[in-house]
Amino acid sequence: MGDLLSIGLSGLRTTQTSLTVTGHNIANVNTAGFSRQQAVQATNVPQYSGAGFIGSGSQTVDVRRLASEFLTGQLRTATSENSELQAYKSQISQLDSLLSNSTTGISPAMQSFFAALQTATQDPASVPAREAVLSQAEGLAKSFNTLYDQLDQQNTLINQQLGALSGEINSLAASVAGYNEAIAKAKSSGAEPNDLIDAREEVIRKMSEMVGVQVVPQNDSSVSLFIGTGQPLVVGTTASRLEVAPGIDDPSRFQVQLASGNTTQVITNFVSGGEMGGLLAYRDTALDKSYNTLGQLALTISDTVNQQLGQGLDLAGRAGSRLFENINEAQAAALRVLPQQGNSGSASPVLNITDTSQLGTSDYRLDYVGVDSSGNQTFTARRLSDNAPINVKAVESGGAWSLSFSQEVPNEKTDAVDLVDQGFKVVLDKLPNQGDRFMLQPTRRGAAEIESTLEQPDQLAFAGSARATTGANNRGTGAISQPALVGGPSPINTTSLKTAFGSGVALSPVFSADGKTYSLNVPTGWKYVDDEGKIVGTPAVTTPPKDAVFSSPQFASGNSNSVRLIYDPSGTYVPEQVVLDTDSYQYEFTLSGIPQTGDTFTLGFNNDAVSDNRNALNLTALQTAQTIGGGATKATYNQAYGGLVERVGSLTAQVRVNSQASETVLKQSQDSRDSLAGVNLDEEAANLVKFQQYYSASAQVIQVARTLFDTLINAF
Repeated sequence: MGDLLSIGLSGLRTTQTSLTVTGHNIANVNTAGFSRQQAVQATNVPQYSGAGFIGSGSQTVDVRRLASEFLTGQLRTATSENSELQAYKSQISQLDSLLSNSTTGISPAMQSFFAALQTATQDPASVPAREAVLSQAEGLAKSFNTLYDQLDQQNTLINQQLGALSGEINSLAASVAGYNEAIAKAKSSGAEPNDLIDAREEVIRKMSEMVGVQVVPQNDSSVSLFIGTGQPLVVGTTASRLEVAPGIDDPSRFQVQLASGNTTQVITNFVSGGEMGGLLAYRDTALDKSYNTLGQLALTISDTVNQQLGQGLDLAGRAGSRLFENINEAQAAALRVLPQQGNSGSASPVLNITDTSQLGTSDYRLDYVGVDSSGNQTFTARRLSDNAPINVKAVESGGAWSLSFSQEVPNEKTDAVDLVDQGFKVVLDKLPNQGDRFMLQPTRRGAAEIESTLEQPDQLAFAGSARATTGANNRGTGAISQPALVGGPSPINTTSLKTAFGSGVALSPVFSADGKTYSLNVPTGWKYVDDEGKIVGTPAVTTPPKDAVFSSPQFASGNSNSVRLIYDPSGTYVPEQVVLDTDSYQYEFTLSGIPQTGDTFTLGFNNDAVSDNRNALNLTALQTAQTIGGGATKATYNQAYGGLVERVGSLTAQVRVNSQASETVLKQSQDSRDSLAGVNLDEEAANLVKFQQYYSASAQVIQVARTLFDTLINAF
């Protein structure tokens, strides 16, 4: 009876344990990260008798946690990827809305500006029409400024979010380290602390929502956590810290650092996954590109409009004034160069835009290497968008250094290497110290810097600078078009032009013997040039002075002949060389019809050109001119902005599709994990009934043992 009692008692104990475990499962059905548990039973050691081994009941050997490391890791990865995509989608959806919105977008403002210009060309003397142009120019500048402010606010919020996320990650990392210690101590008793392990897994899952982590189990049941490309966040009971601070290259772009002991490592480029990875990926692939593309567009519009205005005349006959702020204003030029934190030198560089048509949308890194073996000052540069090396040419003048930048590009036609200018130069007031580094941002703040500065409508230069007239006594049908200024300084020098034209540059046809072709002799200071600006014609002497007379090209009578002349008072003739004098003026016009001997055509300064709209037409033509894009590919204003909107829209659509797919994957991963580790109330209810019956049966065994014992006692 004693053995029977022991067997019954063992059944009660094991069944009670099973009931307790089942009750624990039911109580934690809504506990996040809980894995259901199962009591594992085994037989007690049997007792030997003459008839053989007789069983001695059961015992609980383990309370098993029903979980799969594979399914848990799969869920962790899906959680990290989904959080990354959701964070990216949230940010880029805002950007897409800003760029394409009819209120905040740039396209409507550009259309309104050029519509006002088009109206002004119809009546260039109208002051109200000119005032409308000034108003729309101010509106265009404000649109750029507002959009830049929105981008800057988004960048600020990203910096704040990175800081908040780092604090939460550090707290969770400390929790994991604490759980590691508690689990290792509990494991020393010989059993797995299931609830502690579940709690740790839930903390890691929460962390994966914020940043991608790799989990490496250790022999003592602790885990090590790594982020990025293997940077340790938690090792055993020691947790490192994530720190977010202003970037050493650009203080406006916060960087992520991993601090472990006295060592700090910048890991911004290695972080992926989770909300932090999504924010960093968005900043790198969309926000920075938008900053620079908008800046490139704003700089190009400001420069090309100002340049064109400078080549015309206003209502008072003066050279045109700038409509927008000078793109190389001193403060703007200084803000384009960011010295790296830790530079030991005191050089104060500025970056001036030299050619907006060559500007790209990338930032650059400039390093001062020092003096090479030949005694030359050496700088190196790299374009950050594609990591391409950029040539740097340094020229010293009066203690200051001017640096120009170009890229080597193979020429497929000649098998040579062309040097493509990058559209800007850097001026240093002194040499930096060896090892000093600078971040160059030619276009980053362009949208913030654009400003409409012209206030007087009469100062808009809508008139051309020269005019052509046909002699009153001409007998032929020859006609001359109005000359267009195709090359020259901006703004023009009206004094130089009046000197160049004098009382008028007379052009008279001199016919050949057969009368089918004719030439035009030009006066001193004027020369023929081709479409590339190279002087054409044969000089009268082998080495002519600057005022040498050149023979005229031949023009076919009756045809439409394009003629290009240059006024270059200080230049000298160099065969096949482009005239580069800053006080040179190139004019192009057309001679058509059949002139007669003795006919005259005159070029002169455009005095009293109140109703002239030629330069206004040139301004409106800028809307469709391909003026934007460094390298061989050029685009119009609208194409450049449309390309940005299209790119952001494409990224937005893509990330929406990817986020939907990631949500599906996450749900599947969660379902797979729950199918094994989740608590099923129906199943647990059935277990309660089953274990209750087991408990009753074990109690009945004890009752039988008691009855047998009573019967035996009563027999005596």
